[in-house]
Amino acid sequence: MDSTNTTKKIASFSVDHDKIGVGIYISRIDGDIITYDLRTRVPNNGDYLDDITMHSVEHMMATFLRNSAIKDSVIYFGPMGCRTGFYLLVRNLDNQTVLNEVKLALKKTIDHKGEMFGNTRKECGNYKCLSLKSAKIECEKYLTALNSQKNVTFKYE
Repeated sequence: MDSTNTTKKIASFSVDHDKIGVGIYISRIDGDIITYDLRTRVPNNGDYLDDITMHSVEHMMATFLRNSAIKDSVIYFGPMGCRTGFYLLVRNLDNQTVLNEVKLALKKTIDHKGEMFGNTRKECGNYKCLSLKSAKIECEKYLTALNSQKNVTFKYE
């Protein structure tokens, strides 16, 4: 059976990726759950997150967000398959609160003096693929980009 006639295109494939820049966007809303697109790289530009950086940012940001003021609203934080950013799913929060907490988690990652979170064999299925230095560099670039935006609309162009 040919599924192309019955399969609907998902929302994230309906966005023109040639018009997405670095920033924070609302990807979708499902009831009280909002999926934020934390776009750290310009899509289709040849500059993608490497595995170590992507994995490391995920460890740090997920830990800081799940220990933040919005911890009870965080559902998921993880990388996009296209390696141009991350998804953050939250429940019952306003956009400005999310932006503030994302910026705070980025800053905490940049300033972190201890060990990488979840960096042991017991804690992670690919524990050798982590670098706190890489996470700090990526988070600093993204925080700088977010701080340079004057009017964040959370909408794709």
